[in-house]
Amino acid sequence: MGCRVTKSQQQQQLKLCDPGASTHIYSTMRAALLIQRWYRLNVARLEMRRRCSWNIFQSIEYSGQQDHIKLYNFFGYLMDHFTSASSQRNLVSQMFRESDALQDVEWERQFCYKNIEVPDLYSGPHLSFPLTISSVTELVEAFKNKQKLHARYVLQLLGKTWTLLRLMPNISRVSTCKHREITICGDLHGHLEDLLLVFYKNGFPSPETPYVFNGDFVDRGKESMEILLVLFAFLLLYPQDVHLNRGNHEDHIVNLRYGFTKEVLGKYQVHGRMILKLLQKIFSCLPLATVIDQKVLVLHGGISDKTDLNLISRLDRQRFVSALRPLKRREASAALDPDGDDEDASAGRRRVQSLTHGGPVRLRQELQRHSVHSGAGPAGRSVEEELRERRRLAGLSLSSHSQSEALETDADEWKQIVDVLWSDPMAQNGCVPNEVRGGGCYWGPDVTQEVLDRHKLKLLIRSHECKQEGYEFCHSGRVLTIFSASNYYDVGSNRGAYIRLGPDLVPHFKRFQASRSTRELTLRQSVGRTERSALQALMMQLFAHKSALIREFQEYDPQCTGLVSLEHWALALEKVLRLSVPWRVLRAQLVTSTQDGMVLYLHWFSQLSVVQPNTEIANTSLLETLYKHHSNLESIFRMIDTDHSGLISLEEFHQTWKLLSSHLQTDISDKAIADMAQSIDFNKDGSIDINEFMEAFRLVEHSRAQRDEPEH
Repeated sequence: MGCRVTKSQQQQQLKLCDPGASTHIYSTMRAALLIQRWYRLNVARLEMRRRCSWNIFQSIEYSGQQDHIKLYNFFGYLMDHFTSASSQRNLVSQMFRESDALQDVEWERQFCYKNIEVPDLYSGPHLSFPLTISSVTELVEAFKNKQKLHARYVLQLLGKTWTLLRLMPNISRVSTCKHREITICGDLHGHLEDLLLVFYKNGFPSPETPYVFNGDFVDRGKESMEILLVLFAFLLLYPQDVHLNRGNHEDHIVNLRYGFTKEVLGKYQVHGRMILKLLQKIFSCLPLATVIDQKVLVLHGGISDKTDLNLISRLDRQRFVSALRPLKRREASAALDPDGDDEDASAGRRRVQSLTHGGPVRLRQELQRHSVHSGAGPAGRSVEEELRERRRLAGLSLSSHSQSEALETDADEWKQIVDVLWSDPMAQNGCVPNEVRGGGCYWGPDVTQEVLDRHKLKLLIRSHECKQEGYEFCHSGRVLTIFSASNYYDVGSNRGAYIRLGPDLVPHFKRFQASRSTRELTLRQSVGRTERSALQALMMQLFAHKSALIREFQEYDPQCTGLVSLEHWALALEKVLRLSVPWRVLRAQLVTSTQDGMVLYLHWFSQLSVVQPNTEIANTSLLETLYKHHSNLESIFRMIDTDHSGLISLEEFHQTWKLLSSHLQTDISDKAIADMAQSIDFNKDGSIDINEFMEAFRLVEHSRAQRDEPEH
């Protein structure tokens, strides 16, 4: 054993040998320590800025999901509580009109691809069935080069996928063999570049390289259709080695809001409607979970204290075309009374549970003061009177015990699906409604332990949440989140990742960043870019809530000084926007107009005017309502546009606004709506182009050059 020389002894020896050298070394070490301390401090500050940007993006995203679910619940309420003769209920029925009553044979006949001709000028990939590995790799290469697959081949591929998926169980069972690893991918959200990078790093799906893709293939990104076609092609090629779980975005109602519907119609103008209807059927056939080696559960969202894998494995998943709907209407009618009318069936549906993981649906008291339309219902009753009558009758229609039992059973099945697709983990014990998203639940470590132990499972792998590093463990390592869409919120905002799971069931992570330009950015550049994008999104939220914020500031400023304290400024923002954002931390980036530590809120709003509309409209109240709820408005437009033509009539435009105003409990005059409709019907043909309307009325940021340009 050698003797240990301490640092002080080394310094003493250096001084004896060469006092000048020891002073130089000491100065060098001190400088190195100072540089290291500065670097760590700088990295910590950048990380704090990145986390703040992350909170902004995520809060705005979840707020949009919550708004969408509230809007859909409102429509469901109208369906349940307005008579079939009501024009308002007819309009909502038109939105939810489905052809699901057709038998499968009729569907197959309706979506026949054989009459669609492929022109000689078509230069994209050609498919022949059964598929071969060369034809599938050719398809991947074509999409990589931005080519489009012809509609004939799309329908043929989708039809065969639907036929296969209908035969699959609700829970897929997979086993690892010796020296065999299973790859698990999380959300892709239309990011084809991420999928191609995974294939480049990990290899194409094959019997030697099996994959589990854990839902949310579509929406937000611009190449969702290409991702579906690639995954479906590999599924047909290797049905035992490619497993697709359903996500909450594999839902045609969600697709209306988050971009996939618009993408399909843009790429396939002639056959887009047929493709969307077939995808609606396919989404409902996707399995709900995958179990690996009887020990690892893979599903999209999560679990709750009511999760029962035995019940999930038995339920008829194809009945739930949208997880936002408790039960398809015709099935509800048949379950209640095969000979009864539609109104009685809708009354029975009130027994099902709400999407927010609560008890039976509660009647909306706030509708008492506002109607959907100013007209009168049957027998001369107004909508308000009719609604009161519906409330009075609520709960009196269920006289049969068997009917009630059937509805409760259906509600249990629906709730299982909602929890699987929408839930998120939390650090605390228990199970509570997921009010941040508006659907599913938050579940704690105790629920994880109980559910996994009851089913003799070791690990739960889920997706559904974007993570900065692409993955994250929680609940003492028993819950693992995997997310495979890099640059999800903006370029540089996050990494993607996938998992390789071998026979030892120990997950190995592979992280990646799809954009080469992102990899070339320094940490400061990447954080700065993400921060600017996040602040821009937040400024648009502030601009859209301008009137409500001013009213709230004035509550803290009774003397009308135009000043509020920083504390009151943050409280007002929290109350009005209801976003989980660190306002006090962001004050320096958002507010420059201060006086003795007080915020000049009127001047602050004038600075926010860098965010401006694309067009002018005289009615500022209507304009602000449009900006604040433009996503809801577009969702209603696209629901009404059942033929997916991209056009709605002036009357439908008017009814849309009345529906939205009733949902928001705001009064919008008929004249204001009519004036706006006339102003945007440019060619005066009596119809409005949805895409042009939404593009015209969106917020944009003026460039700094424009803002700084001197007035003449």
